[in-house]
Amino acid sequence: MSGIELDDFFKPIYTKGSDGITLFKMFINGVWFTSLSEEMIDVDTPIDGSVIAKVANASKEDVERAIDAAYESRQKIRAVPGIERIEIFEKASELLSRYLDDFVRTLMLEAGKPRRDAEGEVRATIDRLKLTMQESRKIFGEYVPGDWSDDATEKIALVIREPVGVVVAISPFNYPLYIVSAKIIPALLAGNTVVSKQSSENPLSLLLFARILKEAGIPDGTLNVVTGSGTIGDHLVPSEKVSMINFTGSTEVGSWIAKIAGLKKLHLELGGKGMAIVLDDADLDLAAKKCVEGSLKNAGQRCDAISSVLVAESIIDKFVEKVIEVVKDWKHGDPRDPSTKVGPVINIRAAKRIQGLIDDARAKGAKLLVGGSHKDCYFEPTVLYDVPLEARIAWEETFGPVITIIKVKDEDDAIEIGKKSRYGLDSCVFTNNFYKMWKIAKRLETGEVTINDLPRHGVGYFPFGGSKESGIGREGIGYSIDEMTNLKTIVFNLEPAKLGKVRRIYRA
Repeated sequence: MSGIELDDFFKPIYTKGSDGITLFKMFINGVWFTSLSEEMIDVDTPIDGSVIAKVANASKEDVERAIDAAYESRQKIRAVPGIERIEIFEKASELLSRYLDDFVRTLMLEAGKPRRDAEGEVRATIDRLKLTMQESRKIFGEYVPGDWSDDATEKIALVIREPVGVVVAISPFNYPLYIVSAKIIPALLAGNTVVSKQSSENPLSLLLFARILKEAGIPDGTLNVVTGSGTIGDHLVPSEKVSMINFTGSTEVGSWIAKIAGLKKLHLELGGKGMAIVLDDADLDLAAKKCVEGSLKNAGQRCDAISSVLVAESIIDKFVEKVIEVVKDWKHGDPRDPSTKVGPVINIRAAKRIQGLIDDARAKGAKLLVGGSHKDCYFEPTVLYDVPLEARIAWEETFGPVITIIKVKDEDDAIEIGKKSRYGLDSCVFTNNFYKMWKIAKRLETGEVTINDLPRHGVGYFPFGGSKESGIGREGIGYSIDEMTNLKTIVFNLEPAKLGKVRRIYRA
């Protein structure tokens, strides 16, 4: 496969190597440059494993330069009026729309996304940029009159929101444009500066996005992008100049971050085991369609994916028949084929891990109805039926195109299984009984429960986030602002000017 091709607009961010491979630069303090170490790492495509580009492998010195640039630029972004920040994002949305095809091609190559999924991710990012006007209202402060408390009758207070400072944004491979943009946008909108690190599996979309924001007018140093291996986090996370870590990824890495971060704000969206509960009064056509989509979309590589389906035993056979019919419409293969719905998983290691989960489930009694194997990074859409709770796949995050069907007696049985999971990010329930859906929604220990649809975070219009080992904090329009700001209370004593309210009735 030939390398990546981009519009001339993106020329500042790369050079061409002697072998014709595109060499991407990092973005620090408003300047594009290669690593001080001059080391590069390969970016290959899950489509066929070929190298499509190289990116700079940041050294410790590079990372420190990025942190210093963000730290020293804190006043730059705060000095930009809020309305002007919104205008910058509006211009960025226009530029992203103009160069949409470049982003779509990049996502298809570096992440193996089918075109419709790549286009959906770019359009979601455009929408996220357009929603900043609505999100900005969460930055407004609050007036608190003191005369509702005995000890504050002659005082008033203003409670205002201030930026935390330097935000480190670390993002995973599954949505390499949208997830990182959903960290950068509210951070800058709230007046923070950012150092961003995308997964080394697919860092190109972030670099293209940084070029968009640079052209849109963000001040130099307020956004800095470093690329390279995962060891970059060893330098980013513990830095005393960093005020907040915003991380999306595995529970294991999130736990490591929490241990070494020190006294920083942490916003962690970690692993998930999204459960779909299908009860005996559900619309089975709807449930089958949504459960298949929730399990197979983006090849199952979604933190909000349906990772297991708990089905009432009285209707399980009918449900399985409908699932098998729906799966037939989910063609897998080369993501450049317009008819493809399921592309490759991110790399061969991921494919082998998924295969191990399936093999373990079959060895413990699960029945394989569809798929079950892979060729290179291409994993067949798979249906496992009657999966026992002893199987690893019943509890571990799948992150692959597998529909794991588990038999339950009723909603109480499903709730008990859900409670035993160490994860608590998303779940959903299919039922037409209001009382059952309410009981499940209240009793499941998850950050979000969706009724009669698959979980999907979308642009974050509704807040989302995890409980238990699925993370800390909430993301979404406005809710991310809450996480990325600190409250400051300013108390005014009005007594000297006799402007306060004095008590006239006293208790005996």
